[in-house]
Amino acid sequence: MSALYHEYLVEDRDFKDYDDFKKHCKLKTKPDFNFAYDVVDRYATDFPGKRALVWIDDNKEERTFTFDDISRESKRAAYWLTSKGIKKGDTVMLILRRRYEWWFLMPALHRIGAIVIPATDQLLQSDIEYRTKAADVKMIISYDNPIIQGEVDKSMPKSPSVEYLVTVGKEKRDGWISFHEEYEKMPAEFPRPVGEAATHNKDPMLLYFTSGTSGYPKMVLQNYDYPIGHIMTAKYWHGVVEDGLHLTIAETGWAKSTWGKLYGQWLAGTALFVYDMNMFKPAKMLEMISKYGLTTFCAPPTVYRYLVRQDLSKYDLSKCVRFSTAGEALNGEVYNKWLEQTGKKIFEGYGQTESTIICGNFLEYSPIKPGSMGRPNPLYDVEVLDANNKPVPTGDVGELCIHVDKEMPFGLLMGYHKDVVLTANAFDGGVYHTGDNVYMDEDGYVWFIGRKDDIIKTAGYRVSPFEVESILQQHPAVMECAVTGVEDSKRGMAVKATIVLSPGYDEKDPKDMERTLLDFAKKNTAMYKCPRIFEFVKELPKTISGKIRRVEIREKDNGKEKEQIKQEF
Repeated sequence: MSALYHEYLVEDRDFKDYDDFKKHCKLKTKPDFNFAYDVVDRYATDFPGKRALVWIDDNKEERTFTFDDISRESKRAAYWLTSKGIKKGDTVMLILRRRYEWWFLMPALHRIGAIVIPATDQLLQSDIEYRTKAADVKMIISYDNPIIQGEVDKSMPKSPSVEYLVTVGKEKRDGWISFHEEYEKMPAEFPRPVGEAATHNKDPMLLYFTSGTSGYPKMVLQNYDYPIGHIMTAKYWHGVVEDGLHLTIAETGWAKSTWGKLYGQWLAGTALFVYDMNMFKPAKMLEMISKYGLTTFCAPPTVYRYLVRQDLSKYDLSKCVRFSTAGEALNGEVYNKWLEQTGKKIFEGYGQTESTIICGNFLEYSPIKPGSMGRPNPLYDVEVLDANNKPVPTGDVGELCIHVDKEMPFGLLMGYHKDVVLTANAFDGGVYHTGDNVYMDEDGYVWFIGRKDDIIKTAGYRVSPFEVESILQQHPAVMECAVTGVEDSKRGMAVKATIVLSPGYDEKDPKDMERTLLDFAKKNTAMYKCPRIFEFVKELPKTISGKIRRVEIREKDNGKEKEQIKQEF
């Protein structure tokens, strides 16, 4: 048995049911735990030929890496990074989509003690400028895509902390360092640092930018014990198989990648399957599951909506023992159709960038209730509370919270970087406030109701209304706007902009204005943030103090029947 997760269980045994699982499944750490040394190198020493990563792309290039390969190349990359002056506490942004080098660079940066910022290639100039300033980014490493690298170049005049731009891939770019040309010349040596350079359990390791409703993106900090918390994600929710092959559909710029493409999966002893696709094609994805014999698979409900429309009888899904989903509520019809056509259940789960899995359908410990997020993760002392931090009765709606007054559980954020007030509010009253309204039924299953704030979840992405409003309001035609989410059969939610036009523009053809503002949004922010629905109004609903009441817009949209003009792109 080669899986290392056993070493981090307080009681290493099988659990007979959910109650036993909840009571006895607890995790522990080791002094100065570091994923690179204590997991990657440990496998490389004890099981050097153990498969770690199978990577393919749409150009039919295919690579398989063992843990010995990952250990060697991440040491080489760490040596190279330090040659550029990267040291403990420095921040490095990785924009690598699904390039296999991400699996070299993540542990390489952990070895050094640098703080990793995974980022999506959908960022534009303004997004990058904000992130580099907020986190004092010292180096940006991007794959050789001229669009994202062009946006990075444009952001440099307002990104004074950035010292190095590094390109990964075959195409070279002026002013950028070629990662492969330089790192491949380095020795595959990187002794574990000691003294002040050594990493410790509670040191910051990972930083994710996550959307906020009343300001710019928040900076979520995770420490070196964070990967241990994902044993619950991979072993008990994904149900990964030792020496199996797991695929989570996510590009590496999103927190879902560290949920499903790295930490918990390797701790649980499974290999990762990475398909670096140019575009999602349902039939192609099913072909991959069948051809490579994937044993476990996780994707947002949007993906299952497309997969279930295919002729599933054409594909051999027999080796896949577990299908799971997260990111938004799973439609019961999709669940039932998938079960009917494949004979396999879809195990739903729930969590945040700030956490590991908080609630889920864990292994076979409980029957699945389609539409429910499942039951609480044993690591988290979950309770549904009212506005005064008091428990609500069973079946009543309240905020899902996690008690932290006794101890800080594995996988929960350290805090919000450089924001003492936001951190204090998040942990007010000795509990972590998720900001999500839910109810818990008599069997302990948790059911999602909606955000306390206005975050929009669309096709697995989280969108801040504030960010989209800030972009639209730069156009002279927009006097006021409110961005909300509208129910959408394909994406779960679609981004909607309700707009008060400036004088002179309110006489123009609404369809022309929609096209104008959509084109403007496309040029100034990431595609997933662009509104797909526009509505022009004379005034926006507001509170007595003048604040826009987005909730009133949502309630109106949910209660009325009218034609919505949807932009498909």
